[in-house]
Amino acid sequence: MIRVVIADDQPLIRLGLKVLIETEADLELVGEAENGLAALDLVRRVSPDVALLDIRMPGLDGLAALREITADPALAATRVVMVTTFELDEYVFEALRNGASGFVLKDAEPADLLRAIRVVAAGESLLSPTVTRRVIETFARRPSAPAAVDLSGLTSREREVMGLVGMGLSNDEIAAHLVISPATARTHVSRVMIKLAARDRAQLAVLANQAGLAG
Repeated sequence: MIRVVIADDQPLIRLGLKVLIETEADLELVGEAENGLAALDLVRRVSPDVALLDIRMPGLDGLAALREITADPALAATRVVMVTTFELDEYVFEALRNGASGFVLKDAEPADLLRAIRVVAAGESLLSPTVTRRVIETFARRPSAPAAVDLSGLTSREREVMGLVGMGLSNDEIAAHLVISPATARTHVSRVMIKLAARDRAQLAVLANQAGLAG
């Protein structure tokens, strides 16, 4: 059973998420909150598998709540998915950089949202690949100096794999691109995440873009 918390200041959005989650046999709604402070308190009390956080909430916004959650060792197993709109791509990028496992759009199809919850709970990231790539590409096109990301411990193949993750490719797509097996691609990704202490695949993608490897 995947335990889920939802947080959104709009009652209608919360109701829709609640009804959707409660119709699924493998999902359990363990709490809901109407602002960031209440969401943070709730997550700390119930330690859900997945927390769906709206980015814009009164008091403490979703990004601030996200930073508190990802900085708390006791919540290391909790995955955070930000609920947003594509127009807020600056916030999406910041959310990924601060440890969000991914994001979903408020107008996403119900099936996409359910898939997002399950994928994140299973330890994967970078939800809604098509939209995620659009966000990554938006930032990749912006002229900026690469950030200081220490890549000295990576092999040349691992840097290559990291760059492909940064472009939004799945393990199967990386395998096809490099003509290796999916299992080998997964191993490379896992090793890079460990070496760079990336919380998950989403954060690794951000690091790849910051280091100038994606593109």
